[in-house]
Amino acid sequence: MFRFRFLAIAVLVLFPALPSRGDIARVDLNGAIDPVTAAFVVRCIERAENEHATMLLMRLQTPGGFSASMEDIISKMLGSKVPVVVYVAPSGAKAASAGFFILLSSDVAAMAPGTNTGAAHPLMAIGGFPVDGGQAGKTLTDKITSNATAYLRSIAAKRGRSVAEAEKGVVESKSFTDAEALNAHLIDFIAKDESELFAKLQGYRVRSFSGEERVIETRGQSIVDYRMSAREKLLAAITQPNLALFLGVIGLILLYFEFTHPGFIAPGVVGGICLLLSVLGFSFLPINYVGVLLILLAIGLLVAEVKVGGFGVLGIGGLVAMVFGMLILVDSPDPAVRIGWFTALSLALPFAAIFLIILVALLRSYRQKAETGNEGMIGMTGVADSDIGEGGRVRIRGEYWAARSASPVPAGRTVRVLAVENLTLIVEEVKK
Repeated sequence: MFRFRFLAIAVLVLFPALPSRGDIARVDLNGAIDPVTAAFVVRCIERAENEHATMLLMRLQTPGGFSASMEDIISKMLGSKVPVVVYVAPSGAKAASAGFFILLSSDVAAMAPGTNTGAAHPLMAIGGFPVDGGQAGKTLTDKITSNATAYLRSIAAKRGRSVAEAEKGVVESKSFTDAEALNAHLIDFIAKDESELFAKLQGYRVRSFSGEERVIETRGQSIVDYRMSAREKLLAAITQPNLALFLGVIGLILLYFEFTHPGFIAPGVVGGICLLLSVLGFSFLPINYVGVLLILLAIGLLVAEVKVGGFGVLGIGGLVAMVFGMLILVDSPDPAVRIGWFTALSLALPFAAIFLIILVALLRSYRQKAETGNEGMIGMTGVADSDIGEGGRVRIRGEYWAARSASPVPAGRTVRVLAVENLTLIVEEVKK
């Protein structure tokens, strides 16, 4: 009995957390595909491998995203030691652009009724805008399309899917409904829900890219959801270009208000946090530095409008530069991961208005005469309380001050302060 207890304790100490086996790992990939979601999916595949999961179910719903992030996900999927099942769901969802590549790269591809996929034609961009730049632009676009088609062709052929139909999703930017994708041999199943999907996957045989055959067992398996950590959720939120830009604009306005009106403290603290979160979000995104320069130019033009008076020309130029700078700030032609017109206009217009209002108020405050201290005394008038020459006394604002004057001033006359020297007022008589 003692030996049995000793052995049991030794096993618990030496092997405290043996990986679970036989579970179905499940992960949701919703929204645009960016570096944060790509890192999350890669981590989930590694975790499923370490835990010897039966399979990894990826519920996919995306409008597209960055090609580099898509390639990171696909590269990990192709080398995965556990079968990866991609399921476009729920009804109404889509796997467009980069999502089409991910769907066809999976060991098992499935879609729910009422979903669609495709529209994966690659876009060429200059400064973040999709363009068609004549013959040179067409040649470059053809090269990009050819490269994307070859990439997808190699994957589809290895997965046993229709290469010709897959190419249509790239070359013709064709979209497929669930039924069309099944008939075109681009997916393996249509399943109305996960219960039906698991029933169809029971005993299903898949062949990995390495050539190894595996049989999926779903009967009696529990489901383990893999979710983003708090850090990943924060990064996923602030790496959305529109939100990152919003945080940056709000941060700049609050910091500018704090610098021009010191002592409020709260605007400076909140503004600093917003600006740092914005910088952190943009650090994960491909930034077009021409966009950054346009935004800096816009701020310079707005300042010049107030300082030199450009009759509105400089202000309008600054507003236009700011809008275009925001639009091309994120260097991607894909609308799913680019700052839109509505966001750029809705942020640029209020920012320009608030910036100009604060700047005008600041410049006016500099031009105003001082109301306190020694400078505030200059120009004020009072009454000579005694004869004033090399010495004397005046009464100003109900206070008595030592005074002197270059010309004699009789008592009772009105005087004006010319300067202040060591608490002595230099005055002159006000002639009536």
